[in-house]
Amino acid sequence: MKDRWRLGYIAGNYRRIGLLQSPRNETETTMGTQTQKEKEKRQIILSCEKLETRFALLNNQRLEEYNIERPGDETSVGSVYIGKIVNLEPSLQAAFVDLGTGKNAFLHYWDMIPASQEKLDKMANIPVNKAEKKKSTGISEKLRQLLSRKNHKQPTIMEREQKRRRQKIDIKDIPELFPEGTELLVQVTKGPIGTKGPRVTTNISIAGRFLVMMPYSEHIGLSSKIDNSQERNRLRKILSELDVPDGMGLICRTVGEGRKSVFFKRDMDMLLDYWHHIEESMENPVVPSAVYSEPNLLERTIRDFMTEDIDEIIVDDSKSYRQIYQALNKFGGKKLSNRVYQYNRAQPIFEYYKIKSQVNAIFNREVQMPSGGYICIDETEALIAIDVNSGKNRSAKDQPETIIATNLEAAEEVARQLRLRNIGGLVVIDFIDMRYAKDRDAVFKLMRKLVKSDRAKTRLLPISRLGLMEMTRQREYESLKDTVYASCPYCSGTGKVKSSMSMSVEIQRRLNEIMKRNQSKDISFRIFMHPTVLARMKNADARLMGELEDKYGKNLSFRADTTMHRENFKIVDPDTGVEFTPYSSDNSKKRYSRQR
Repeated sequence: MKDRWRLGYIAGNYRRIGLLQSPRNETETTMGTQTQKEKEKRQIILSCEKLETRFALLNNQRLEEYNIERPGDETSVGSVYIGKIVNLEPSLQAAFVDLGTGKNAFLHYWDMIPASQEKLDKMANIPVNKAEKKKSTGISEKLRQLLSRKNHKQPTIMEREQKRRRQKIDIKDIPELFPEGTELLVQVTKGPIGTKGPRVTTNISIAGRFLVMMPYSEHIGLSSKIDNSQERNRLRKILSELDVPDGMGLICRTVGEGRKSVFFKRDMDMLLDYWHHIEESMENPVVPSAVYSEPNLLERTIRDFMTEDIDEIIVDDSKSYRQIYQALNKFGGKKLSNRVYQYNRAQPIFEYYKIKSQVNAIFNREVQMPSGGYICIDETEALIAIDVNSGKNRSAKDQPETIIATNLEAAEEVARQLRLRNIGGLVVIDFIDMRYAKDRDAVFKLMRKLVKSDRAKTRLLPISRLGLMEMTRQREYESLKDTVYASCPYCSGTGKVKSSMSMSVEIQRRLNEIMKRNQSKDISFRIFMHPTVLARMKNADARLMGELEDKYGKNLSFRADTTMHRENFKIVDPDTGVEFTPYSSDNSKKRYSRQR
């Protein structure tokens, strides 16, 4: 299963198309009479390493999409499992399902009810006269034959699922229909984030680039986002001619608008092949277990290239290069496979294409814009706060023009950063205050247009009079920042440590306590601390240390320890090396306490 070529999906439409250079085995290529410098291009750059695979989409040498994948990633969105309900929570109206991955999945009662007529996008029904369909051929016919051979056997889990889904059920029926221990087929809709497990649904759907296949529904529909009536009629005709197996449904996605029938036929065949693999995995299932794992990053890249107008895929690994080349040659012919290039330079591929510096900028709080303005992005538990500032932008003749120009530029950069950083949830954007309502409408319309190309679902509200725009962005995975970075063990992610002055106060407070408890003892004290704290003790606070020595008649010595954290210090007896512990209720009856 792992070695087979599988289908997947990364983001689709991109707004910019740019002038790019790309080597094919370190040589520049030409296309017809135009050189690469004369023809705008979009490039996919793949860096394949043992511990990490990196994907970058460049438009005009500008990073527009970025993703990483590491070994051991589990329960990715789209994966299908046979799970077992371990317990029901009536107060939450949810069940917790064991997927065999460590963390139990969250299954809301609403996600256990068979899907309604609305799926992913709002759709309109398409009447299909199945009697007028052509004779079944290809993968769909093989699938029908596979299903027909099973009729004499005991019902499979999938057949039981189909029968159950025909029943009309309500929320109140869930505990009775799904008691603890029930086995059921579920699909991950949201990956694990932090301490939370994945979220799943029993409404299985397989998303391609242009189509969404629903194995348990005969509904054929179009996305309501396709507004043109003539285009809707054309797509209805294309869908009605597709060879869809009985009992399965299809949805034409928004990105299918304007595409030729060959794209839908190819998409349909691959989705059926995809479902056929799930059927094979269900022959002798182990509960709980995965019956389908979402394709890896490399395979999703192959899938996208077959349907997107990408001019080149450049990969730095020979094995991955052959895999991509063979897959594209099989499904798209030489015309597609000849656009795959292997990178052989000694210089890392991300450095050669100047991607490394752009990737590093993703993690910066402040993002500069070409006009001189900038945006600040702060991720909090409750929301993502984005602030827009004009900075050095003085391109327009008057202030209102500068403000609207900066806000329009910021809207484009915000949409790009949300995709690059893979951040979601509630997002609040503080645009520069605009005097006129028409300017606020212009920014809102542009932002609405920009987020349409985002594969994550978004909801957008108009800019308020305070200049704030609220939006929600679907969060399926952990953000890129959470994937790359771990919380600091010292500051726990706050990004703050105590100042040298604060540490000096704590040291003096501790010294005063210990020296007072040991007034009758003829001992000295040696203090170990971070070099930056020691610098203050020897300079700004040197007089205070002298006064402390005179007050108690003790000798103090100070040492720097570069291995010690800035917020740590220790006080020891220089003769014995014994460390003095702080005063506490446990040693309140003792004159002093020492700990080796």
